[in-house]
Amino acid sequence: ADQARQVDLTEKQIEGVLAAQKDFDALAEEAPESTTDTPDPKVSAQFDSAARKYGFANYDEYSDVLDTISLVLGGFDPKTKQYIGTDGVIKQQIAAIEADKSIPDDDRKQALDQLNDALKAPAPPIRNKANIDLVAKYYDRLSAAIQQDE
Repeated sequence: ADQARQVDLTEKQIEGVLAAQKDFDALAEEAPESTTDTPDPKVSAQFDSAARKYGFANYDEYSDVLDTISLVLGGFDPKTKQYIGTDGVIKQQIAAIEADKSIPDDDRKQALDQLNDALKAPAPPIRNKANIDLVAKYYDRLSAAIQQDE
């Protein structure tokens, strides 16, 4: 997903993603667990038709929009709701973990190792700065809708 195609977001797409979450969550729960890499054509068709219902050409387009939103969201400081970039967010998490004396040493070391690894593999830069402003405008709704899935 790190090489996701970034798209230029529109308010209509963001509204569509927010509106579609419930449908897609329901479809994902109903979909039989796929044991192969090839998605069941019937399931694919349901995902495509759900995407079209919310104004997307197909499920791939919806996925690109969702990935772009997630990428941008990942760079927001949840406290200030300002965009500081993914590295900035990771550095804050590192500082918070280092400062939290209640975390057992082993857990702290593991968490810090993961975060430091994440810093070494930077997120792709945001191509379109207007995406940041749009996501900022919808920040509360998007973070509520998308964080739940993780």
